[in-house]
Amino acid sequence: QVQLVESGGGLVQAGGSLRLSCAASGSIFSINAMGWYRQAPGKQRELVAAITTSGSTNYASTYYSDSVKGRFTISRDNVKNTVDLQMNSLKPEDTAVYYCAARYYGDSDYKYWGQGTQVTVSS
Repeated sequence: QVQLVESGGGLVQAGGSLRLSCAASGSIFSINAMGWYRQAPGKQRELVAAITTSGSTNYASTYYSDSVKGRFTISRDNVKNTVDLQMNSLKPEDTAVYYCAARYYGDSDYKYWGQGTQVTVSS
């Protein structure tokens, strides 16, 4: 089992920045990738960024959705067991609950989730 705890959400004006952090504990050596999802009211949960967690941080593979590419950056710290999401040039449409998720080796889906943190971008 993996426990994930997010932090760093809040209220920011459009054009501003926020940094989310996700701390993982438990069976972290079985984690192959971690991602950040978001869910806005009335919308489906979507994957906005993901990063592989094995090997050197210099060679981590990353994924970004088109809606955040160029504005968000995902990074990991294998010593602290954290994955951060730096969000710049925020837009009102980025308003959502953001969830950290972990995927085990051999799994096709993210099965472990944090409790979520609210990000609100005002216009």
